[in-house]
Amino acid sequence: MKLTEIQELIKFVVKSGASEVTYEIKGLKLTVKTQGKNGDQQQIIMHTPVQVAAPVSASSGKKTPVTKVPTSAADDSKYLTIKSPMIGTFYRSSSPDKPAFANVGDEIKKGQTICIIEAMKLFNEIESEFTGKIIKVLVDDSTPVEYDQPLFLVEPK
Repeated sequence: MKLTEIQELIKFVVKSGASEVTYEIKGLKLTVKTQGKNGDQQQIIMHTPVQVAAPVSASSGKKTPVTKVPTSAADDSKYLTIKSPMIGTFYRSSSPDKPAFANVGDEIKKGQTICIIEAMKLFNEIESEFTGKIIKVLVDDSTPVEYDQPLFLVEPK
């Protein structure tokens, strides 16, 4: 987990008003605790396993992870998911009066903006890493998303 991702998580917890959040990924357990309504004190506890974990490849903040969707039907195995590269709020368009960047049935191209994720008052354009057709939008507009949460189901071209 990168330092910037930890900082985003801390700010998100403080902003949300939660008193404690525990986040666990690939053998790293991070607990962020806040005290009081004004968030004066915050405590960060990181737990790492005693054994050395396998190295994880670093990815830039602009790239969107893409993985195959595990399904039981053989015909669905050709679909890919576009996952959230960060914690934030998912938006399908740049403003409420603008059309969505990508709808079901739309053909998308590599590098095309497909949504926006707002994190700490910054609007991050999420781009597709491949060309394909949107099969399903997996997240409702204006809803919170987690890191690595599936956003779109895509048929690659």
